[in-house]
Amino acid sequence: MNLTQKLRQLHADIAKSGDGFKIVDAWAMVDRLMGRLPVDQARLKRVVSEKDADGLGAMLDELEAPPAPKAGPAATFPAAEMDAAMRAFKKRLKVMILSDESRLGGRYTTGGRTSKIDAIEPPPDFDRKIWKALAASGQLIDTGGGFYSLPKK
Repeated sequence: MNLTQKLRQLHADIAKSGDGFKIVDAWAMVDRLMGRLPVDQARLKRVVSEKDADGLGAMLDELEAPPAPKAGPAATFPAAEMDAAMRAFKKRLKVMILSDESRLGGRYTTGGRTSKIDAIEPPPDFDRKIWKALAASGQLIDTGGGFYSLPKK
């Protein structure tokens, strides 16, 4: 069970129960768990202090389906620079995967394992906007947190 599922379960328990004393622990758990998430902390404190189940539901809805980012002007880069960035990305990804696969095991030999790396931070040699442009064009997938991956074939 992940964090949002647990919060949904707590919200259902809170909404179902009419007795405020029985759900005190549920509200304390909601306050503790939601405090770890990227939500408006002042709004969270208000919802928890007022024990507003509808407000909690709205916050969970916003957390699960965040509003779409405002589209700004798309940065344009020369094709040669985008190709160079893609080559650098693919090379760095290949090196990271090979490095992960060739780790030494406990018996001074490689494990023969396959790598589970599928996304990496792009090389810092290029502007961050070029990685967003490559993701917008479909050549890369933005996996979040500054990590990108190649599209599945």
